[in-house]
Amino acid sequence: MNNFNRIKLGVLVLGSVTFASCGGGQQNAQQGPPPATPVTTYTVDEQPVTTVDSYPGVVVALNEVELRPQVGGYITGIYVQDGQRVTKGQKLYEIDRTKYQAAYNSAKANLAVAKSNRDRTKKDAERYTKLAEQDAVARQRVDYALTDLANAESQVAAAQAQLSAASSDLQRAVIVSPLTGTIGISQVKLGAFATPGTTILNTVSTNNPIAVDIAVNQREIPRFVALQNSNSVIADSVFTIQGQDGSTYRAQGKIVAIDRAVDPQTGTIKVRISYPNKEGRLFAGMNVSLNALNKGKKEELVIPYKAVTEQLGEFNVFVVGDSSKAEARLIKLGRQFQTNVVVSEGLKKGEVIVVEGVQNVRNGAVVSATAPGAANGQQPAPAAK
Repeated sequence: MNNFNRIKLGVLVLGSVTFASCGGGQQNAQQGPPPATPVTTYTVDEQPVTTVDSYPGVVVALNEVELRPQVGGYITGIYVQDGQRVTKGQKLYEIDRTKYQAAYNSAKANLAVAKSNRDRTKKDAERYTKLAEQDAVARQRVDYALTDLANAESQVAAAQAQLSAASSDLQRAVIVSPLTGTIGISQVKLGAFATPGTTILNTVSTNNPIAVDIAVNQREIPRFVALQNSNSVIADSVFTIQGQDGSTYRAQGKIVAIDRAVDPQTGTIKVRISYPNKEGRLFAGMNVSLNALNKGKKEELVIPYKAVTEQLGEFNVFVVGDSSKAEARLIKLGRQFQTNVVVSEGLKKGEVIVVEGVQNVRNGAVVSATAPGAANGQQPAPAAK
């Protein structure tokens, strides 16, 4: 290769290098900073908050009595069917009355004898008293007559007490309903032996109204005391019941009792809410969920829950600040309701946070903020200054 060709090749190589360097510079100039991340934003605001707190509950009868015999003996009569509605004083069971009837008859006869003896001694005492006034009999004889009368009076009183006890036992051999309600399934059969105070014959309970018992944490006691004293609880339907089948019982409930003390082992107190139960949908012993409306006393900061990210048990949101930069901020959450959540610490009213597109945002990244619904043709939210 001669010198002329060598010079020509060098010029071509130098020109290519120069052209490449100029073109590369223009390309880098065109790239510039990374594009802003598109997100949807929300302006933090205050609003009244009403949440629904759910408590496991048990349906209980407001009035329930176990039927136990007060006298012993064999069951000779059952006068109701299982599950039957009964009225106060209605005859339910009967225990063999033979010996109690005999004891009553004997006590009655003893009382008659005691009264006859008293009448005789009374006449004697009156007769001797008159004779003593005429000095026709010794004073000592009058004292004896009066003593005999006093003893006779005591015997009458004892006989009356025995008759009363025998009459009571005879009556107690027939068990009647102590209240108007529904009787359960009998625990004894005809011919069974009933032991006084021990054998459970059956149970009678009222079912209208009926109640639900729940356990409430001790820090909520002031709230439930206020609800107990409030006249608007029923009108506002504060308490509703949800059954195991998912059905909702929306009868108007009212707190009728708060237990006297907190359980030191669980830190809870029992609260009883009464409900009308005309249709008999609630049965004692049912496990239900009691939903209680929890109305805040003041407006609170509320944000969409999807704006929150969690990492290692801490909650964060991205706040859009100066130059449309998203900065991660630690917050503390309060009550959650529907798709929103209360923020107790970390945010202020009027601040703008990222709601959608959170997963694409990095701390300090520039975002392109639009208000919810901008994708449907609405105007985007103004950028934060």
